[in-house]
Formats: sequence, C-alpha cells, structure tokens
Amino acid sequence: MKGFGGNKTLLPLVPKTSAFSGEHPILLEILHGLPPGPKAVVVNYKKEDVIEATRGLGLTYCEQLELNGTGGALLAAREFLEKHDCSSVLITMGDVPFVGKETNRALIAKLEDKGLVVLGFRPESKKQYGVLKLEEDRVRKIIEWRFWSGYPKEVKKTLDICNSGIYAARREDLLRYIPVLASRPHRVQKEIDGKLVEVEEFFLTDLIEYMDEGGVEIGYEVAEEIQVMGIDDLDALKKAQGIFRSRAIPQGRDIRA
Repeated sequence: MKGFGGNKTLLPLVPKTSAFSGEHPILLEILHGLPPGPKAVVVNYKKEDVIEATRGLGLTYCEQLELNGTGGALLAAREFLEKHDCSSVLITMGDVPFVGKETNRALIAKLEDKGLVVLGFRPESKKQYGVLKLEEDRVRKIIEWRFWSGYPKEVKKTLDICNSGIYAARREDLLRYIPVLASRPHRVQKEIDGKLVEVEEFFLTDLIEYMDEGGVEIGYEVAEEIQVMGIDDLDALKKAQGIFRSRAIPQGRDIRA
C-alpha cells in the first residue's frame, strides 16, 4: 500500500499513533472469522513479520516464491492441501477482514451439492471487478472487467453480481483441478524495477471455467458489499477502522440473493 512499508495484512484495525500504527492486524480478524480446522497462510513480502505477528496460532506458512498471481498463491499451498484430509476448503484474501463466521458457514453448507462456491456481492459501482456469468443457480465463469467493459449496456445490467475473490471448494475437486491450473499459465506484461517484462501468472478465477467444463457444478453466495470490502489505500483503511470501531458489519446473505 502506498505510504506503508510493511505487509498490508498487518495493518491495524485499531489505530493508535496513526492509521498505519496500532493494534489488531487485519490478518487476525480474518483468521478469527474462519471455521475450525487446519489453516495456512501464503506468504511472500515481509514474511518474517507475518510469521511473528501470528506466532502461536498453529498456522502453516506456505511461501509463494514469486508473485505469480492469485492462482500462484493456491499452487504454493498445494502440499498443505494434499496433507490435510479435510472435506472442505476455504480460500480467502489477506486484505478482506469482515467476512464473518456466518458467511463462511453459508459457503461451506453449499458444498453439499456444489464442487465450488463463489462469494459474490452487488456493489453500488462495479468499477473494475470481475462479474459472475450465471445460468440459474450455477456459475459458468467469471468475466474480467477488460472483457465485460465492452459489452452492450443491456448485457452489463444482467451481470450484477461481482466476484469477491473468496471461495469454498470440495477438497477432492480442488486437488483434481490444481494440476490443470498449474499447466495453463498466462503470459502477461508487468513493470518490474521500471522495466516492462513478460512473466507467467496463474489466475484463480480460471478454476471456475476449468471445473465447469469438467462437469463440476459451481454455486454462489451473495454477501453485503461491506463484508467483502478490500483495503487497498489509506481511505479504505480509515473506513475499515471506523467500521471495526462501530462493529457495524452485517453478516449473512444479501436479501436480494
């Protein structure tokens, strides 16, 4: 985050001397909302700080050796997923602190008849979020902004549920499709140290399309927008700190779902 030199998962929800300095890191709030079971944190930038802040919580740390996308983070956790014999897996983001236990339980409950469940939301503005392409109660794919932004207005209106980047999956289905994800990297242009270079990245959203093509049913759950707010800049951090202070965080389904 601009203006902050640390790992942003450790930004405080209770500020003290400044918005960047205080107590109760974002990551601890995320971990608090997860159901019982083995937990892993994928680390890269300033990993030692993350490990120190969460010491004693019984976590497994999976290092993503290079920043090669959200799918790359999942690939970094592959050994952890293979080792633990759980039926369900939750995949969440390190800067989205307000997804609570009730919402996570709702995601897992839908795995009774779905192989993967996407947590979606209906924002006031779709900005540059990916959107869910639906057929009744089934997610067919996630369409990224660079594609849906050029659609006709009448089509855009039908794509009203956005992707939060948070998922629940049956472990057996997830492990079946991780090798597919690993075999299909994208070549993207990135600026690194002032130079434009081509790198390989893996997109977690690709899993939805691969699993759907393989006959795995993908479902969705809809949360209130405030639950899935990401903390990307100072304004968002201050807003999150105010929300946390008031504890005004609605849980459960969006009533329009």
